[in-house]
Amino acid sequence: MSDEEHHFESKADAGASKTYPQQAGAIRKNGYLVIKGRPCKVVEVSTSKTGKHGHAKCHFVAIDIFNAKKLEDIVPSSHNCDVPHVTRTDYQLIDISEDGFVSLLMENGNTKDDLRLPTDETLLAQIKDGFADGKDLVVTVMSAMGEEQICALKDIGPK
Repeated sequence: MSDEEHHFESKADAGASKTYPQQAGAIRKNGYLVIKGRPCKVVEVSTSKTGKHGHAKCHFVAIDIFNAKKLEDIVPSSHNCDVPHVTRTDYQLIDISEDGFVSLLMENGNTKDDLRLPTDETLLAQIKDGFADGKDLVVTVMSAMGEEQICALKDIGPK
C-alpha cells in the first residue's frame, strides 16, 4: 500500500438535478415545463385523441419565465417531459449600482450582489422610483435551471 495522499479537484456540483421527469399527460395549465432547454410556464394544454399509430399527443403552449418568449411543443402523453425546479425567494433591496446590478439582503444577513435589474420596463421603473423615494423594497427573485431574475416587487413602507 502507498502512503501518498490523494487530492481530488472537485469541479462538480452536489448532483442535484435542475429538472425532474413528469409524464406529459400529467402536466397542467400554470405548471412548468422545459421546452428547447428553457424553463417555461404552461399557458395552454390541448390533448389529441389516440390516432392510428398509438399515442395521444399533448400540445403545450408556454411562456419562457425569464424572457417572456412564447414556445410550443407536442409530446406523446405517455412520454416523460422535463419539469424545472422553480423557486421564488424574497430579498430586501439594499442598493442599486451604476452598472445595473442590485445588492440584496439575504435571510442569513449576507448580501447577494450578482443579480441585474430586470429587463421588464414597468418593473424596472417601479424599482428605481421606489428606491429613489427611499422606500423599503422587497424583491421576489425567481430561479430555475441555474438562472435567476427579479420578477416582482413589494413595498413594505418608508425607511
